Amino acid sequence: MNAYLLPLTGGVLLGLSAMWLLLSLGRVAGISGIAWGSLAGPERGWRWLFLLGLLLGGLLTHNIIGQPVPDESAAPLWLIATSGLLVGLGTRMGGGCTSGHGVCGLGRRSPRSMVATLTFMTLGVITVFIMQSFMGVAA
Repeated sequence: MNAYLLPLTGGVLLGLSAMWLLLSLGRVAGISGIAWGSLAGPERGWRWLFLLGLLLGGLLTHNIIGQPVPDESAAPLWLIATSGLLVGLGTRMGGGCTSGHGVCGLGRRSPRSMVATLTFMTLGVITVFIMQSFMGVAA
């Protein structure tokens, strides 16, 4: 399959699934909110199905299309754990995650999502630059 067709297909499917969730249940497809709600919120059934679909989608992509599984990170465990905690903190402070703001919020023309997306994209680029330039960690 063409190298440009796989990401394009994935993006279209992601957008269609976000639209379907919004139109059918009136919910935004923000992964952090869905994951949190599957543990501590109402309407857990559809949330668990959504998360299961994410895992099965990756499994199907790997097995049917032959998309390789990414290599394990070479970053130290402390860095991975700290990064995860900072992402979780930022998700709570920002009122959503990259998928909620970047995919769904921008699609709804939310000014708050525009600011959030510009912020996390800018800080992501700066972080990768710092990690590669000063700490020798490959992204």
